[in-house]
Amino acid sequence: MTLTRRFLLCGPMAVAACSRLPSSPEMPRPPITLERAFAGRAVGAGVFRVDLTGDERRFTARLDGRLEGNRLTVVEDFLYEDGEENRLTWVFDRAGPGRWTGRREDTVGLAEVVELGDEIRLSYVVDFAANGDVTRLGFEDVIYFDDRGRVINDAVVTRWGIPVGRVRFEMQPL
Repeated sequence: MTLTRRFLLCGPMAVAACSRLPSSPEMPRPPITLERAFAGRAVGAGVFRVDLTGDERRFTARLDGRLEGNRLTVVEDFLYEDGEENRLTWVFDRAGPGRWTGRREDTVGLAEVVELGDEIRLSYVVDFAANGDVTRLGFEDVIYFDDRGRVINDAVVTRWGIPVGRVRFEMQPL
């Protein structure tokens, strides 16, 4: 009986741990770099989904990215469907061919960015503030162009290494 309980408790966690990275779309995609995806102005819409409850939080965003030398600064202005507004600013620094590091106001340590030809992988940890509490969350993003030229950002959100949610954000250059 103890083995069965352990399996029922640990089995789903083990399966969830396998899905820590968003899957890459299987269709052929055009090449993408961080500067091609985020330099300039764009608008987009997205949704954050909580895996356990199915709750969703929808948002729109305006992005303004500027490349100066080996530094890309991206200002993100978010508007959530409940009326909350938020501005976050990414500062990415080139760390070598196909590699960047980044920081934002809420990141813990540096974000790691790897350009892989037809997709970008972005990994970072944030201290997410809500209702007076702060929750530390991990993000594993895959960013790519779809067949209509939009930038798609799919992310798996983790807490203590266990997937707890997903984000999909679709943006269109202005």
